[in-house]
Amino acid sequence: QVQLVESGGGLVQAGGSLRLSCSASGSIFNINTMDWYRQAPGKQRELVATITSGGRTNYADSVKGRFTISSDNVKNTVYLQMNSLKPEDTAVYYCHYTMRWSALDYWGQGTQVTVSS
Repeated sequence: QVQLVESGGGLVQAGGSLRLSCSASGSIFNINTMDWYRQAPGKQRELVATITSGGRTNYADSVKGRFTISSDNVKNTVYLQMNSLKPEDTAVYYCHYTMRWSALDYWGQGTQVTVSS
């Protein structure tokens, strides 16, 4: 049974930084993409950043230049470095893995990020 476990959320002042981590427990092979999503109260879940197994990255316009996604493919771990945080970044952040050659995907349980003004 594969589980994704996130860590690194918390409360930070505007302009501050946080680093989120997401690790997979259990055997997991052939990861295609690792993503970070977020969901603010009363809003739909949105894609924040993606990294492919080949290292290609993509970001939502709202976080470009402030957030950096990276991964350790040996450890099956994905990170999200968040700098210059804004109150509008406040949300529950979820990691998400998609698999090659399979419709399977996995979600983490979510970690709260709160940015105070």
